[in-house]
Amino acid sequence: MSVKIKGDVLILSIWNGADAYEPLGCLTSNDLSISTNVIESQDKCSPGIIQRVAGSTSSEVSFECEYILDEAGKTNYTYLFNKINSINGTNQDWKISTGQTTPVSWYGNAVLSDLSLSAPSGGEFATWSGTLQNSGLIVLVDPNA
Repeated sequence: MSVKIKGDVLILSIWNGADAYEPLGCLTSNDLSISTNVIESQDKCSPGIIQRVAGSTSSEVSFECEYILDEAGKTNYTYLFNKINSINGTNQDWKISTGQTTPVSWYGNAVLSDLSLSAPSGGEFATWSGTLQNSGLIVLVDPNA
């Protein structure tokens, strides 16, 4: 029998640069997208047949959070703002974990390619979002272990 996993247990965390992956504070959603470029060719040896082979692979993680004040043990907007708002930016190690008794975790290293802060009026909460574009492949072994 299959065990279904609720989306709210798949948590995106950022390596704090010292000793732990810290979840994004008040995360409302995160997505992992992986794609492979397809190289197509057609030659005179096989007229009318298009051949396809896998090319390079790319992936990215996007996320959305409610804006909160600093909270110990959580990655907040200010932390990532300081990372992206520096000359040449910086790469970030990240982890998405299922949070189960025996969790499955995916790890990557990515460039924080965008960060957005939204502050609507009318009593709504401020939110922030961003995208991590991976450098290299996603792995199942913690590179910081």
